[in-house]
Formats: sequence, structure tokens, C-alpha cells
Amino acid sequence: MRIAVGCDHAGVELKRFLVSSVLSEHSVIDVGTDCMRPVDYPDVAKRVVGKVIALDADRGILICATGIGMAMAAGRFSGIRAATCNDIYSAEMSRCHNDANILCLGARVVGAGVAERIVQVWLSTSFDGGRHENRVSKIEQNLE
Repeated sequence: MRIAVGCDHAGVELKRFLVSSVLSEHSVIDVGTDCMRPVDYPDVAKRVVGKVIALDADRGILICATGIGMAMAAGRFSGIRAATCNDIYSAEMSRCHNDANILCLGARVVGAGVAERIVQVWLSTSFDGGRHENRVSKIEQNLE
């Protein structure tokens, strides 16, 4: 699976950890940042979203302090279903019920071990479809 990954300055360490651990078995497109100098999270979100929309990546992962800002920025784009998941159950449900294609994590909310498990579950969970398909399509209709 091709995964686009990006973070702001608050998420650099967690991004590095995830890329070297759970994401090492995937094709990773790292769009930055790689330094602790402040960057604006909407700019990073736009780069990851661009990779997913262009089909250069199958899914995306965004990391900031809470995951909330990244989700708000990413969710503004048609075709993107971004979910902030700082627990394993939310990660699973974001995929099987909502077909989330962007996972947002809070580097100051979850530790590396929990984040690693969240990513594992999120990447391995399929969309259930069925009754959820109509609901997911309504999300897209509301953006138009």
C-alpha cells in the first residue's frame, strides 16, 4: 500500500517512529516536515491530500499536536474523509463505517506504542460498505 505521510513540527518524532516501524512494510511518500521549526499544518495537509486525490497514494497519515487541525484542513477537500483517531476503536470504525482515507494523529495525545497500533488497525481494516455506502456518499454530496 502507498501511504502519504506528513506532519507539522509537533509531529516530527512520531512520524519518524511510524515510518521506521509500522510503515516500513509499505511504500511511504513523506511530504515533510523534517525539522522542529514551526510550519503551518494546513500546508502539510494539502500536500498529503494532493497525493491521495491524485491517486499517488492509497491513503494518507497526518500528524500534529492533537490531530484536530490536520483533520479540519484535510477534510475541506472533495474526496477526502479525514478522521482524528487517538484510540484503536475509533481507528477501526473510521475505516469500516466511514471509509476514512486520511488518518490524523495527535503526537501530544498518544504515545508511540498506541500510535503504532492505531496505524496497524487503520491500515488493515476494510470498509464494510452496505448500509454505510449511502452515508459516506452523502458526505461527498454535502461538499459540492
